[in-house]
Amino acid sequence: MNEILGKAKTVRELLSGNKYSIDYYQREYKWQTKQVKELLEDFAGSFLEDYQPPHERQMVGAYGHYFLGSIIVSQKNAKSFIIDGQQRLTTLTLLLIYLHNRQIGRADGVKLDDLIFSERYGRKSFNLEVDERAPCMDALFNQQVFDDAGQPESVRNINARFRDIDQHFPEDIDEAALPFFADWLIENVHLVEITAYSDEDAYTIFETMNDRGLSLTATDMLKGYLLANITDEKHRVEANGIWKERLAALLELGKDEDADSLKAWLRSQYAQTIRERKKGALPGDFDRLGTEFHRWVRENESTLGLVKSADFLAFVRRDMSFYTRQYLRLRKAAAALTPGLEGVFYNAQHEFTLQYPLLLSPLTPDDDEKLIGRKLRVVAAYIDILLARRLWNFRAIAYSTMQYAMFQTMLKIRGKAPSELADILGKQLDDDPATFSSNDRLRLHQQNRYAIHQLLARMTDYVEQKSGLSSRYVEYVTGKGNNRCEVEHIWADHPERHTAEFAHPTDFAEYRNRIGGLLLLPKAFNASYGDLPYAKKVEHYYGQNLLAKSLHPKCYEHNPGFLAFVNDSGLPFHAHQQFLKADLDDRQELYQGIAEQVWNPAQLDIGAVM
Repeated sequence: MNEILGKAKTVRELLSGNKYSIDYYQREYKWQTKQVKELLEDFAGSFLEDYQPPHERQMVGAYGHYFLGSIIVSQKNAKSFIIDGQQRLTTLTLLLIYLHNRQIGRADGVKLDDLIFSERYGRKSFNLEVDERAPCMDALFNQQVFDDAGQPESVRNINARFRDIDQHFPEDIDEAALPFFADWLIENVHLVEITAYSDEDAYTIFETMNDRGLSLTATDMLKGYLLANITDEKHRVEANGIWKERLAALLELGKDEDADSLKAWLRSQYAQTIRERKKGALPGDFDRLGTEFHRWVRENESTLGLVKSADFLAFVRRDMSFYTRQYLRLRKAAAALTPGLEGVFYNAQHEFTLQYPLLLSPLTPDDDEKLIGRKLRVVAAYIDILLARRLWNFRAIAYSTMQYAMFQTMLKIRGKAPSELADILGKQLDDDPATFSSNDRLRLHQQNRYAIHQLLARMTDYVEQKSGLSSRYVEYVTGKGNNRCEVEHIWADHPERHTAEFAHPTDFAEYRNRIGGLLLLPKAFNASYGDLPYAKKVEHYYGQNLLAKSLHPKCYEHNPGFLAFVNDSGLPFHAHQQFLKADLDDRQELYQGIAEQVWNPAQLDIGAVM
C-alpha cells in the first residue's frame, strides 16, 4: 500500500477551492427523507445548545463542534474521486445551496458560493462535480423548478432531498439565527478526509473500516438485555423466536424499520419528558429513546415494571409483539391507501413521521381489532386536520417544529378510549386559532409547492368522490411521466393581459399564485395549454378532473352526481365565462369551503364510533 494521508477538515476547508468527482461505477445518491431529517435534527440540536439571540457573530467560534465522520478519497490524474462519503457530501452541498438561497439579499448573509461551485473561463462547475447532476443542481441554486421525470436515480433523489431540506429545516433556526448557523456549519462541523493514491488502496481502507467485526446495534443490545433476564430456558427460546419473527417482518419494509418501530413504541408508552430548547438543557426520555433506547430501558427497568423473569417475558411476548405489529400495520398503511386508515396515508404524504408514536399512544395490548381501528382513525384524522390547517396558514410542519407539541399530545391521549380521544383532540383543534377561515390569502410560493399540491389533490378527490366518482387521489400524488399532475395556474404568466386590474406585475403575481387561481392538472396539459388565455383554456378544462371542469358551464348540465353534491354541500360552485380578479376571489372562497368540509373536525366523533 502506498502513502495514506488523513486530515481533519472543516466544511469550509473541505469544499473551498476543491473539487470532488464520483466514478461512473459508484453507487447512486440514495439518501432518503429519514436520513436528511436526522442530519438536520442533529445539526440543529448541536447548534442550539450554544446559540443565544443576544450573541455577536464572532461568538460562533466558541460554539461546540460536530464530527460528521470520515470520507475516503482516491487521488488520481490530479483529481479527487470519492470512494466513501458521497451521501454526506451531496447532502451537505444541498444544504449549502438551501442556506445560500435563504440568505439572498441579506447584508449579513454568509458567503457560501465558493463552497458550492467555482467559475473558470466563464464556466461554472460544482465542487461536487458529476455531469449528469449539474442541470438539477444548477436549477436548485437558481431557485427554479427542475423536472426530474426520466432522470437517473441520483438526480431524482437530489431533487427530492432538496425539497426535504426545504420542508424540514428546523424552525428554531429562524431568520435571525440563520447566518449564525451558516457560520457554525462551515467552521465548526468537521470531517476527516482520508486520501489514498490509488483506487486499490482506497478500497482497502474502505473495507478495513467497514468489515472488521460486526458492531452490535441498539436493537441487538436491547434484545440481549431482555433475554438475559428471562431465567427459564424454554421461555427464553420462546421470547427469542417472537423477537426474530417480529423484527424480520419489519426489516422486509426497509433498513432501520426494526429500530424505528421500537423507538415509536417506547416513546408512545413510556416517555415522560423531552429536552427543552435552551442552552444546557438535558435530553429527556423522548430524546434518549430516539438515540439510545437500549440504555434507557436498562436504566428505567423498575419504571417499566421489569422486576422478575416473568415481567421480561411479558414485555416481549405481549408488549413488544403487540406494538411492533401495530407499527407494521401503520407503515403499510402509510405506503398504500388502506380502507379505514386513509388518514395514515395522507399524513405520510407530508412525510410526517411523528404520526407513528402518536398513533400508538392510545393503544393497549388488551384492545381488540375493532377498538384499535377506532382509536387509529380518530388520531389519524386529528393529525390530518392539524397538518392541513397549519399548511393553509403558512405554518411549518417540520419535525423540529412539531416535536414538542406532539409529545405533549401523546401524554394526553396515552391509553385513552375513542370517545375520550375525540374530546381531547377536538378541543385542541377548537383552541387552535389557525383555521381555514383565518387565512383568505393562501398562495403558492417557492417553499410550499409540494404542500399546495397535496391540498389540491385532497380537495379535487373530495369533490369527485362526493359526486359519485371513484377516488383518484393516488394518481394525483404519484402519477408518472406526462400523467404526473402538477399545480397549474389558471392565469398564464402574462401580467400585460391584466393591466386593467393590476397596476404592477408584482401585484398580479401575488394574486395569480393564490390557491383560488390554481388547479391540479397533468403535466402534458400544462405543456400544451398553460400559456393560453383563459377563454381558450377553459374549453380544455372540461376534459380534466371535476374541480377543473367546474369552471365550464357544461359541468352544470346533465351531471346529476355533481349537481346533487353542490346542492347538498352548499358550496358556492358556479361556471366562469371569464376569469377576472373577482372570479379568482370567488374560487378562493370556494376552495376555503371545500377545505372546511374535507378537514372537518366532526370526523373525530365519526371515527370514534365507526
